[in-house]
Amino acid sequence: MSIERLEISAREHTPLNTQFITIHSSHLDGRGDVSIYNADSTQHDIPVILFLHGVYGNHWVWMNLGGIHTVYDTLRAQGLKEFLLVMPSDGGFKDGSAYLPLGEKGNYERWIMDDVIQAIKHVQMPNVTAKSRWYISGLSMGGYGALRLGAKYAACFSGISAHSSITKIADMAQFVDTPLSYYDCSFAKEADLLYWFNKNADILPALRFDCGIDDPLLGANQWLHLQLNTAGIAHEYHEYSGAHEWSYWHNNVAQSLQWFSSIEQKNLSVKP
Repeated sequence: MSIERLEISAREHTPLNTQFITIHSSHLDGRGDVSIYNADSTQHDIPVILFLHGVYGNHWVWMNLGGIHTVYDTLRAQGLKEFLLVMPSDGGFKDGSAYLPLGEKGNYERWIMDDVIQAIKHVQMPNVTAKSRWYISGLSMGGYGALRLGAKYAACFSGISAHSSITKIADMAQFVDTPLSYYDCSFAKEADLLYWFNKNADILPALRFDCGIDDPLLGANQWLHLQLNTAGIAHEYHEYSGAHEWSYWHNNVAQSLQWFSSIEQKNLSVKP
């Protein structure tokens, strides 16, 4: 068990429909934080979306820079399916961990896939159950994390949606001064998105990603789109107006929410 202790915010002292948890993790050899929105839901078997942040950020940025909760509430009023929004820290390595297993520096992959998921199942029971479907999304470095973890752990997720994604570790150099060698993993192909997409091509969940036309990562996203097409991997790719900035992510996180909601609708319409 990698979770050594949990600290859970008190409902009476926490903003409405929000919850904060701190996880003491052996994978991090320390503490990591998670923000949860729609925490007051009473829906049984509620589906869960993991939203991964980009470089420099932390668990709070999706809400307090991106206003994801206001986007969610607006869409809910228009018929969006109900979700639990889970926004973890990346683990706190340098300017960004890329959500990779980095040996003695920390296992930031297992932090998400073990600690965060198990903690949510614990603090949100009985609403999060074995029947709850899981989705993953992210922006920039978090988009890369969502694509890689979604592909590597394909059986764990029902959908992947990424925004303005880093598509190769080399892209990190545009944002951080950390030597790229710091992101070397014990397995040579670990950080390679295409390796995981091809390895799990037969079981991949629904996949979409988008990028702004003024984003420095536009070419990287166009490259990934081309590679996936060449490999015959089904996906949707979209380009919208905007740059690598919070206004773009605030406007377009709705694409992820609506995409996941459409998947939920399809799943709910299938009779057992």
